[in-house]
Amino acid sequence: MAEEELKMEEGGKKSKLIIIIVAVVVLIAGGGAAYYFLMADDASEMSTVDGEPMVQGEEGRASALVKTGTALYVAMPRPFVFNVPGSTRDRLVEIKVQLMMRGSDNEEQAKMHIPLIEGTLLKTFSTANADDLVTEAGKIAIRDSALKEVQKTMLDVSGNQTVEEVLFTGFVMQ
Repeated sequence: MAEEELKMEEGGKKSKLIIIIVAVVVLIAGGGAAYYFLMADDASEMSTVDGEPMVQGEEGRASALVKTGTALYVAMPRPFVFNVPGSTRDRLVEIKVQLMMRGSDNEEQAKMHIPLIEGTLLKTFSTANADDLVTEAGKIAIRDSALKEVQKTMLDVSGNQTVEEVLFTGFVMQ
C-alpha cells in the first residue's frame, strides 16, 4: 500500500511540473507577441507622409502605404441594371455595388454624393462588353475601371479619393 501511494505522489509531481512548464511557455509566447505588436505600431506611427503611416522597406525607406482605420461600407441604394452587347446577342446585367472606405468623413462624403457616384458607375458599366463580363478577368477589369473613375470623380468634387474599393456584392448576367 505504501508503494502505491509513493508511485501516485511521484506521478502527481511530474504532471504538476509539465503544467508549470506549459504555463511558462504560454506566458513567454504571449509576452513576445504583445511586444511585437506594440513595437510594430510604434514604428508605423513614427514614419508618416501626409499623415499616412508608411511601411519601412529593407533599405530603411518608405515603400508602401499601410491601410489604417476601420473599413466602412456604403451600399448603392439600387442595383445597376443595363444591357451590354455581345458577339452573339445582347445580354442583361445586374450588378449590386458597395463602396469601401476608411474614416467616417469619407463615409459621409460618399453618402452625400451617391447620385454622382451612381452616374459615374453607370457610365463605366455601359462601356462593358458581354464577352468580357463572362470571364473573371473581365469582371475584375470593369471593377478596377469603376474604382478609378469613382476616385477621380470624388477627387474632383471633394478633394480626396474617398473610396478605397468598389465591391460587387451581386452579379447576374442573362
